Amino acid sequence: MKIERENVGANAKGDAIELFTLTNDSGLKVKILTYGAIVTAVEVPDRDGKVENVTLGLESAADYVADNSSFLGSTVGRFANRIGNAKFTLDGVEYTLAANNGDNHLHGGDIGFDKQIWQAEPIESDELVGVKFSRTSPDGEEGYPGTLKATVTYTLTAADELVMDYTAETDKATIVNLTNHCYWNLGGAAAGDVLGHQMMINAPSFLPVDEGLIPSGAPAAVEGTPLDFTSMHEIGENIEEMGGYDHCYVLTESDAGMPLAARVVDPKSGRAMEVYTTQPGVQLYTSNHFDGSIKAFDISYEKYHAFCLETQHYPDSPNKPNFPSTVLRPGEKYEHTTLHKFSIE
Repeated sequence: MKIERENVGANAKGDAIELFTLTNDSGLKVKILTYGAIVTAVEVPDRDGKVENVTLGLESAADYVADNSSFLGSTVGRFANRIGNAKFTLDGVEYTLAANNGDNHLHGGDIGFDKQIWQAEPIESDELVGVKFSRTSPDGEEGYPGTLKATVTYTLTAADELVMDYTAETDKATIVNLTNHCYWNLGGAAAGDVLGHQMMINAPSFLPVDEGLIPSGAPAAVEGTPLDFTSMHEIGENIEEMGGYDHCYVLTESDAGMPLAARVVDPKSGRAMEVYTTQPGVQLYTSNHFDGSIKAFDISYEKYHAFCLETQHYPDSPNKPNFPSTVLRPGEKYEHTTLHKFSIE
């Protein structure tokens, strides 16, 4: 197990950006920036031992600073996904957020957690290497109430697991919904589309949405619809009927501490990834907005060249009393974990 640390640039204010590289004995390698707590690479061997980066990334820290819209590999907050009409009411007070996605609020606003420098603390033992990232979001940042102290800890284990542990505490009632926004392609970032990947999502229902992708409020069964991934089948099997996926799945409840949320296999490379989470939902997104304008390492990222499995609470939860609560109050602790397990078939 090995951890490396290097200075790789600065943000627009001149604050230094560092890159951490985590490596285990199996040859897995994870690279993470202090800017946005962004996962820039997850390098995994295929069935023949060939190592590829299986998450789409950019070439330099400067490229990430210049990227304002794709959230590639970033830690997203304070609130992942959308809040309808960019408003919510908490304890009788209405809060107005940035409308950065049509009329709605998306992924924390104009300058969310993905565009901030995080403080970093390396972690190292015989069984894992990792980095604990932390930042304090001041009261009123992007319109959110309360001073929020947040952490995300990325660890790479000897068992080929990438673990993401999230915590947050506040001095005033607020809302919190943190996630990671990696764009996965198990064939490698240069492998083209992911339509031939086999996927299972452990979810009998999903959240129907309006044209702005805001949930109506009532889950619907996936059975008999193009959104049914309760058994393994190709991502591309029904994707054109949907125009791409950008939907939140209601995960099967379990007494297990961290149940299986999804499983994906790339038949060509043999790489497989299982996702376990304590979160109630997962957003499947198939990079529908990619149009070749984002380029890195001589690769143009096109539509359907990756998929995201964003473990999280449901979109627009602050405006949906029937959804699991995303309210965090003083004295409480927000805690969630997501684990990605890599293997070969």
